[in-house]
Amino acid sequence: MATPSYPLLLADIGGTNARFAIETAHGKLQAVKVLPCAAYPSLEAALHSYLQDIASLAAGAYELRHAGIAIANPVHGDQVRMTNHHWEFSISATRHQFGLERLDVVNDFTALALSLPHLQPHQYFQVGGHQALAGSAIGLLGAGTGLGVSGLIPAGERWLPLHSEGGHASFTPANAKEVAILEFAWREFPHVSAERLLSGPGLVLIYRALAELQQATVAPLEAPDILQRGLQRECAICSEVLSIFCEMLGTMAANLAVTLGARAGIYIGGGIVPRLGDYLLQSGFRARFEDKGRFRDYLAAIPVYVITEAYPALIGLSALHRQQSEN
Repeated sequence: MATPSYPLLLADIGGTNARFAIETAHGKLQAVKVLPCAAYPSLEAALHSYLQDIASLAAGAYELRHAGIAIANPVHGDQVRMTNHHWEFSISATRHQFGLERLDVVNDFTALALSLPHLQPHQYFQVGGHQALAGSAIGLLGAGTGLGVSGLIPAGERWLPLHSEGGHASFTPANAKEVAILEFAWREFPHVSAERLLSGPGLVLIYRALAELQQATVAPLEAPDILQRGLQRECAICSEVLSIFCEMLGTMAANLAVTLGARAGIYIGGGIVPRLGDYLLQSGFRARFEDKGRFRDYLAAIPVYVITEAYPALIGLSALHRQQSEN
């Protein structure tokens, strides 16, 4: 059985931020740093900047031979082009450029899914439901710059992650107001996916739709402002955006639960929902999650967990590295 190689470079690349760390021993992350993607012309430029950082050098950046990258994008073949950012790169060329013997590149929600069996209770909180049913599938979704979807299927003593792009499934409205929001979105997008609404840009889209439906003149706002004003109840429309967002998310999570038979639970990550905190508990999320007619009791039993760990995808990349080293 091979021993995992340390130090190990880990990177979680989203549409907005790139998170880097160097694992120097099992579970020991050092030189954790978050870089804004917009500040760098390419992944290679961001990676070079990180590796030249004093903390990175102290953690052993000059010794790196193995690395893992989780990226918000499908990964098929050698060439990777991001969906929600302009970065693109060749896996083999990047490996060669940085003198790596091994470079694993996977979808960010594949990495996040692989972290789930390793999370501890202090790294998430529960939103309703009962206990997880052992031996069942686990579902995962998370809203940020986009909407990631994945899951884990039990396979003996191991878990198999799903390489899903479920965030691009068509959005399903659940009431007349959501139909009106969908019709507003259709004027701009011929196909309205769940990601169009359950994401940072989705908050802006819902905000604009509600302003038009209420015939209100509003100032343009970006997602962080909508989130902040809604949570602090400084803006009635922003508060309604968050309420609708949570309910839409409840339906999406429930659809994932019944699709996968995820009776071991649904986990929610991403950049938006963990920031909601107690608001999610007080929202209509759980009621909508269980609003499945004849399957209400089935959904009522399924626990939902919100991931509060800051760098779960890095934990998943580490687990993937150990798993592949043992093969």
